[in-house]
Amino acid sequence: MDRRKFLRNSSLTGAAISIKAISPLGNKFQYNIEFHNGFDLNETTIDELQQNMQSGKLNAVGLTKKYLERINEIDKKGPSLNAVIELNPDALSIAAMLDEERKKGKMRGPLHGIPVLIKDNINTGDKMMTTAGALAMMGNVAGEDAFIVKKLREAGAVLLGKTNLSEWANFRSSRSTSGWSSRGGQTKCPYILDRNPSGSSAGSAAATAANLCAISIGTETNGSIVSPSSVNGLVGVKPTVGLWSRAGIIPISATQDTAGPMARTVRDAAILLGALAGADPKDSATNTGNETRYKDYTQFLQADGLKGKELALRDPT
Repeated sequence: MDRRKFLRNSSLTGAAISIKAISPLGNKFQYNIEFHNGFDLNETTIDELQQNMQSGKLNAVGLTKKYLERINEIDKKGPSLNAVIELNPDALSIAAMLDEERKKGKMRGPLHGIPVLIKDNINTGDKMMTTAGALAMMGNVAGEDAFIVKKLREAGAVLLGKTNLSEWANFRSSRSTSGWSSRGGQTKCPYILDRNPSGSSAGSAAATAANLCAISIGTETNGSIVSPSSVNGLVGVKPTVGLWSRAGIIPISATQDTAGPMARTVRDAAILLGALAGADPKDSATNTGNETRYKDYTQFLQADGLKGKELALRDPT
């Protein structure tokens, strides 16, 4: 059973059990069974995208266009997921540059030409704003990339845009709503449109689950990567603080904050994890002298890691 079928079946089972017992939404429950149909990049992995670009079946420009069309179709229109808060006007030109490099035999690595979305509390030194979802920050354009964005560009990724989030990464109220910001509105869970996608990296989670990008980046202080990843059927990794630099990311906690990968497969998350790891003079946590980093975390993956394990669906009642 693939990821989508597993999520569909478990969502429907859970809904059937719980909707009348605990849901204040009653008969407004909407399981969104059709949103993914007809898109030829559904569940496509980094490795598969690279194979298609290497064979000439796809290129980075064509790939980027497909994801931009997908965003327009179901994020801005249709079910209106509100996962993407801003698109990068330079995405296609970046993709074209990377296609030229590929033609000349230059490959930067496994992320070469791969479209990525990042959370809107991470600085990009380009034409996009960094606002943490707050209208009060509208017009704020960072002077330079966050360290991990520099690493992302060096790795050859195509920065598609910024994702919506719980405003200020939920550091604003004890009664805030996950996935809502004054700038971006309410992000929806792509599987069950009237349910909370969890936060604060809700936009990155919904976008990746709905195949609006190949992979995405979220940030976490306490659960903001792993919780929306769980709710949206993804693999989310909160790296050890200091594995990825925090410089250029709007902060909450000096000891708990970190960005991390969000992906549809463990391998894709591992690829992104290694690509952005590195020591940064602007973040002392990356330079303790005790850190262990790898450029390739896929070497630790085990295909039979779940052999003999049993998975169960919890009855929410």
